[in-house]
Amino acid sequence: MKFEFLDITPADVCFLAYGESLNKLFENSALAMFSVMINTKRVKPEVKRVVEVKGEGLQSLMFNWLNELLFYYGAENLAFSKFAVRIDENDFYLRANCFGEQIDPDRHELRTEVKACTYHRLEVEKVKGVWKAQVILDI
Repeated sequence: MKFEFLDITPADVCFLAYGESLNKLFENSALAMFSVMINTKRVKPEVKRVVEVKGEGLQSLMFNWLNELLFYYGAENLAFSKFAVRIDENDFYLRANCFGEQIDPDRHELRTEVKACTYHRLEVEKVKGVWKAQVILDI
């Protein structure tokens, strides 16, 4: 399972993302966030953006990663459906190739607008050999 959604409040969306590696966890978290906004199965990997972010820990790295992706969604009208993430755990540095396309409301199934990733109850941890993240998005 890549991710699942939890029902916590009507003003927020919460998801749990999973990954066999930290890289996969961050990829699946991005996919979960974009799945809130658009049907990612209809987003073709035609455009590539290289995204780089730093953090002071894994939680801030996740926060910065998802909010940076929201910048591309809002500023460039891009939706992503495929990610290749590489994380340097020592420096909390992430570099990712993100693949997607320009949003076309006639072709894409638009869903809920996400305003931001929040720090509220944000968790990134390894449990029994599997990476897990809990993320709450402000909608």
